[in-house]
Amino acid sequence: MIRLEVDTTDLDHRVFGVHETLPVQPGPLTLQYPKWLPGTHGPSGDIASIAGLRVTAGGGPLAWQRDTLDPYRFRVDVPAGVQTIDVDFQRLTPTNKGAGRVVLTPVMLDLEWNEVVLYPAGTPASAIAVQPSVKLPAGWQYAGALRGGADANGWWRFGPVTLEALIDSPLAAGRNYRRVDLDAPSAARPVVLHLFADEPQQLEAADAQWAAHRRLVEQADRLFRSRHFDHYDFLLWLSETLGGIGLEHHESSENAVKTSYFKDWDKGIRARSLLPHEFTHSWNGKFRRPADLTTPDYNTPMQDTLLWVYEGQTQYWGRVLTARSGLATVEQSRLSLAYAAAWAEHRSGRAWRDLQDTTNQATFGERRSAQWPDWQRGSDYYDESALIWLDADTLIREKTGGQRSLDNFAADFFGVSDGERGPLTYRFEDMVQSLAAVLPYDWARFLRERLDTHEHAPLDGLARSGWKLTYSEKESEDAKAQNAEYKISDFGYSIGLRINTEGHKLTDVLWNGAAYRAGLAPGLTLVAVNGVSYKPERLAEAIGANRDGKHPIELLVQDGEQFRSVRIDYRDGLRYPALERLPGTSDLLGEIFAPR
Repeated sequence: MIRLEVDTTDLDHRVFGVHETLPVQPGPLTLQYPKWLPGTHGPSGDIASIAGLRVTAGGGPLAWQRDTLDPYRFRVDVPAGVQTIDVDFQRLTPTNKGAGRVVLTPVMLDLEWNEVVLYPAGTPASAIAVQPSVKLPAGWQYAGALRGGADANGWWRFGPVTLEALIDSPLAAGRNYRRVDLDAPSAARPVVLHLFADEPQQLEAADAQWAAHRRLVEQADRLFRSRHFDHYDFLLWLSETLGGIGLEHHESSENAVKTSYFKDWDKGIRARSLLPHEFTHSWNGKFRRPADLTTPDYNTPMQDTLLWVYEGQTQYWGRVLTARSGLATVEQSRLSLAYAAAWAEHRSGRAWRDLQDTTNQATFGERRSAQWPDWQRGSDYYDESALIWLDADTLIREKTGGQRSLDNFAADFFGVSDGERGPLTYRFEDMVQSLAAVLPYDWARFLRERLDTHEHAPLDGLARSGWKLTYSEKESEDAKAQNAEYKISDFGYSIGLRINTEGHKLTDVLWNGAAYRAGLAPGLTLVAVNGVSYKPERLAEAIGANRDGKHPIELLVQDGEQFRSVRIDYRDGLRYPALERLPGTSDLLGEIFAPR
């Protein structure tokens, strides 16, 4: 039994104090800091954030030495007669966004246990027992999958769990808190929404908004026909300072969004697809899990070959459940799909890198923004794979005359053994076999043709659903609201530019697009359009004015201390993604998005 205590009360310095007591035997001991983390699918453990490491036995210090080839491992020689050691260190949390994801603010926190634990090497995480405790700032409330209570000294004590269960059970806490039951309180395996906000008034929402979240649970039940958890806790932070996140766990999920989540309900829907995505992971990723992602501990490398199922099909179901629950309208859901299709159509990197290879992205280690994202590609296995699953869904519906669909696969594959926790692992062959049980078909060929292709974006399912990708000269209100939230002016599908609205930096230049061919690159500052200071509406007007080729766009850009002018002779006008009905076809997309 490892006894773990984490003190989170140092709000001034935003430092977690960690104390562990570990049972040991005399001789060499290796302690490990978690490196390969579930949900991130790669070596994302932040070893650089721990400091002040001290190891003692009976009050006396023990020397430790870091492994020179693996900085996540620490070696200690335990003297004869010693049965327990104490380990103390600090987790230095970021104080600003430039230093990393902010997890502690003056009014809330997100505690991920993998950031505050060292554990002995050589034993599976499922066989290591931990008794965790956390001290919270006065007046704060907590939520999470762990169950416990407070003692007289302000420590919240939780019952013993395995290290595997601990790391899969993050803790949310804060001063401003609200609990919303998404099931009947008497439900045998209840689902609860826990909200924490920067300000108390941000916890308020309309009845219709709570109802949509309750329908999410209802629609997930009708899709998966099972619950593989004892209880499920949505942890939702509404904050302008806590770092954004969407991370799945078996009995909970971490979800951090802007404070406008409820306030701007009728504007952009991206944040409202977050909870459906993470909830789906309780079935797809936690209960059913790729075999090569299922490792014995957090320092054994993972393999990500099936992320196009783990994340890609979850992205598909997340989009479907967002529509079925009413968290978004059908029109908003179609627009979201249009943008996903346009994004896939413009991934120029498909010429050299197939979708299957992008599943290796998380194993690269260092995470930083791509300089040329459409050419380099990245985590494309999310949205592009979702389009493949739309293709599979519509194919099943077409060939069975609407009698069967991917819903049947979801119920059979993820709904098996209701109440069991798993993980129930699978391989590619298992996926193919389960699809064939829904519709006899050469699914291995179907999937490999789309995963290994360099040909084109997988838009067949969109056409089979009765819709086609097109482009409009007018940007939708939902897209405008979403771009405003992310401070982006989007000219990506016309001249190939996306520009930050603060500072006017070029954040994205599409590879071999019109702006690229004119010599522009990310990081430049856009100063002027046709001799007049840059404003988004001026660039939009200039793009529309050159349809006849008589008014090429002249841009003045700044590169450090240098200024230069570039000329873009682009003639196709403004282009914003949209979907258009195909005449004479059935609207399968409407059927897919319809609530059950």
